[in-house]
Amino acid sequence: MALFDAEHLSTTYMSRGEPHAPFDDVSFELSAGGVYDLTGPSGSGKTTLLRVCARMLPRTSGTLRIEGADAGSMPPAQWRRRVCLVPQQCTLVPGTVGDNLRLPWTLRINAGSRPPDDAELARLLRAVELGDVGCGTDASQLSGGQQARVALLRAFATRPRVLLLDEVDAALDDDSAMAVGRLCRSLAAEEGCAVLRIRHRPPDGMADAVFVLADGVIDRTETGGGDAS
Repeated sequence: MALFDAEHLSTTYMSRGEPHAPFDDVSFELSAGGVYDLTGPSGSGKTTLLRVCARMLPRTSGTLRIEGADAGSMPPAQWRRRVCLVPQQCTLVPGTVGDNLRLPWTLRINAGSRPPDDAELARLLRAVELGDVGCGTDASQLSGGQQARVALLRAFATRPRVLLLDEVDAALDDDSAMAVGRLCRSLAAEEGCAVLRIRHRPPDGMADAVFVLADGVIDRTETGGGDAS
């Protein structure tokens, strides 16, 4: 059984006053422990597809399942705790890096669960080349690339079952982008989750397969990756 599967997805929205259907009858699945890249031409609907999978946009038709459970069997907030979308443009709240990394635990949906301690947060920061940034650092003093990585770590720290990443490495330099790729690979392996990443950068060797969304359809190509050091 796939960890996550989408079957016969379609969606329609208004664009310039006209209905627009970026894709139709799209199906794919993600396995536990897998990292997948989602590529395709600009405007092909990649971000829309992630938003539909996160139940942030309605689907016109089709089925979404996480670990065999249909999306309709749980409230959207519960679904998004398990299927987490990280947008390309993330924002941090005023306060420290630690405040931002622990932000999800201030929300009602995470009530009763324990936030990660400083040692775990420090480990995550080192994993994305932010070892010189402490939990007490003022988040407003971070560069744009550093802020993007902290926002990504905030999602990682909640340990979702599926991470949907909308080109989160676009603003990063090559070394930082590679560190993010290694973190995706490590998290997928250690937690048994799945990561689906929209990427326009050259392949980093971390993905097990690539999905190409073009002309309203999706194709999958195995890469033999996932073993880059």
